[in-house]
Amino acid sequence: MASSASSQKQESFDLHRYLDIVRRRHLHFLIPFFIAWFLVWGASWVVKPRYKSSTLILVQQPTMPKDYVQPNVTDDLQDRLQSITQQILSRTRLRMIIDKLHLYEGAQAKLSEDDKIDRMRKDISIELVRDTRNEEISAFRINYLARSPQVAQSVTWELTNLFVHENLRERQQESENTTRFIESQLADAGSSLAGQEAKVRQFQAAHGGELPSQQASNLQILGGFQAQLQSEQDALNTARQQRVYLEALLEQKASTSNIPQPGSAESSGLASIDANLSQLRAHLADLKSRYTDQYPDVQKTKDQIAQTEQMRARFVTESRSDNSKAAAAAGTPVSASTMEVQSQLQANKVELANREQTIGQLKAKIEEYQGRLNAVPATEQQLADLTRGYEQSKANFDDLLKKKNASAMATSMEQMQQGERFTMLDPPSLPVKPDFPNRVKFCGIGVAAGLGLGILVVLAFEYFDDRIYSEKDIRGLLGVSVISEIPEVSTPSDVTMKKRHMVLGWTTAVLVIGSVLAGSAVSLLHK
Repeated sequence: MASSASSQKQESFDLHRYLDIVRRRHLHFLIPFFIAWFLVWGASWVVKPRYKSSTLILVQQPTMPKDYVQPNVTDDLQDRLQSITQQILSRTRLRMIIDKLHLYEGAQAKLSEDDKIDRMRKDISIELVRDTRNEEISAFRINYLARSPQVAQSVTWELTNLFVHENLRERQQESENTTRFIESQLADAGSSLAGQEAKVRQFQAAHGGELPSQQASNLQILGGFQAQLQSEQDALNTARQQRVYLEALLEQKASTSNIPQPGSAESSGLASIDANLSQLRAHLADLKSRYTDQYPDVQKTKDQIAQTEQMRARFVTESRSDNSKAAAAAGTPVSASTMEVQSQLQANKVELANREQTIGQLKAKIEEYQGRLNAVPATEQQLADLTRGYEQSKANFDDLLKKKNASAMATSMEQMQQGERFTMLDPPSLPVKPDFPNRVKFCGIGVAAGLGLGILVVLAFEYFDDRIYSEKDIRGLLGVSVISEIPEVSTPSDVTMKKRHMVLGWTTAVLVIGSVLAGSAVSLLHK
């Protein structure tokens, strides 16, 4: 089967037949080929040329390092460039350029305003130039097509200026809008912080003395009041002992003035003092059983016992002296010593009253501060809730203040044109040769069109030609084998005609190929 398929393929491809077609139809191919090529190539010399002016704009990075001043505008250059392009290609901007440079006049003056704007948009092209290392946009090229080199250059200048200034304006506006937004947020945060501060101050004013921060001072003040209370109580006890002593002494003097039996008043006063002394000694013994001699209460009780013993000794001495004086001055008026004792007793009563009042005030103060200390846990929880809101507001305010300062610096940098900006590297070029039509390309298109037309014409002639030129055609027509052939008998005129036909074919082929090569050379020279 493989051999039969190959034989069929060989039969389907008849080289002699195709060579015969080339011999017979070469003029049918060359003439349409030349006509099609000439029409297309000639059209490139008839069409009005269009010139393209270009300029390269560098995307220059900020002069200030980002570690010092962080820009507050969009970092996506492609999006911003697309936005700027849409603004520049807007109807208003293009209309201004058309009116300023008097574009699309003459034969194009009949175009409507929308058609002119659409035509200009098609004539403008933007080419991005990316860095090969990181694929970031490092520059871009602006191109404009026009029928006049001077017009193309002028429009490119206008477009370049628009891109440069629009970029600066948009960055400054975006930066200023960002700063104003942060300032408005900062003002709101300041108002919220002020409200939180007012709540905290009101709470602190309403709970003065109960705040956690005042707990240490309250404990210290409470300790001072308790120590002062203990001191006042000790002084009160001493005053009471003094009162007992003075009352006993006064009774003694009163008894001696009436000359009673010796020892009655003295015994009564000594009994009171001795009873008090016995109580103090018993209390001291109880304290020593639990504490050392350095314990404050032990030391205090010892001091009280020493004072009571001194009081007892003075009482005994004065009692003996008064008894002797009373015996000698029996029947006389109240002595000066008795009046002195009475005045001391009166002063002692006043002192007792003052001490008791002071002790009452101290107890009230102690209760007050103990109440403050007891209220600290609840106050601390309420204050913590208020303080939490205040701290959050303060953190938000501080963060916005930091952002506002950074944004203000970035805005100042943009206003000083120290941020990212567009810099024109190459001024718009004045084109010397037209960009359209590309005559070399038109020449190639003409060759392709000529080949297609020539082949189409040859196929058409072969299709409509009903003459038989080979044995194969006879077998296909009759369905029988050819037994013999009658050779062609050529006359001298036939031979001459064939030679002329061959010379004409070769001449035509040489002329067509030479014309195509010459046209290509001319197109290259005028490229």
